[in-house]
Amino acid sequence: MELSAEGSNVPVRISIIVPVLNEAEALSACLARIASWQDEYVEVIVADGGSEDETVAVARRSADHVVVAPRGRASQMNAGAALASGEVLLFLHADTRLPEDGLQRIRAVIDRGAAWGRFDVRIEGKPLMLHVVAALMNLRSRLTGIATGDQAIFVRRATFDAAGGYADIALMEDVALCTALCKLARPACIRARAVTSGRRWERHGVLRTIVLMWRLRLAYWMGDDPDALALRYGYRPRNHKQAPPGELR
Repeated sequence: MELSAEGSNVPVRISIIVPVLNEAEALSACLARIASWQDEYVEVIVADGGSEDETVAVARRSADHVVVAPRGRASQMNAGAALASGEVLLFLHADTRLPEDGLQRIRAVIDRGAAWGRFDVRIEGKPLMLHVVAALMNLRSRLTGIATGDQAIFVRRATFDAAGGYADIALMEDVALCTALCKLARPACIRARAVTSGRRWERHGVLRTIVLMWRLRLAYWMGDDPDALALRYGYRPRNHKQAPPGELR
């Protein structure tokens, strides 16, 4: 059994937070994969952004908590974090798979003093270029400390709070969080790979998506409005009249 950060024989409690929007099929597969991890030291929280399919029904069948929040991963993940009881928060996309020993690896680096971290990533799909994209993502995050949500970011709750949580912006929320976290501590870079879906890359074309993402990232660093960048990325505008976050029971 892994030791907690305090050196006891009790494992560090982990809250897995899964942000979703109209992801019934992917969420069902995700929850089935991590069901064996759920115990008194692991809770699963699904944070929905107002799905119009069966996503919420799927979530309620096996998640420990289901919360509906204003659409946007930042808003949804903050809402999930607000419900979390774990000492460590793990933000996991529904279409991303951790290694079988992923939680053990997280606990190991936390026990060695890490405040936060992420996994290396492999992008699943037919184009061979996706292997190059993943390798560059892993190298970039190792050099800069900036990770993406596909790399399964995890963070001590106290560190997440000290960083101010996710900035409630429509795009680049992971960049903003990692930038804030890097001011507090360097990330633990776990070389074991999370596997994420390459469906968006395949749908829009690998090279086209690479160019778009670099343009958006450059525009973000130059101060462009994240809401406008999100529209360029293909996100729908948020309905600002949506009710505040609330847990479904």
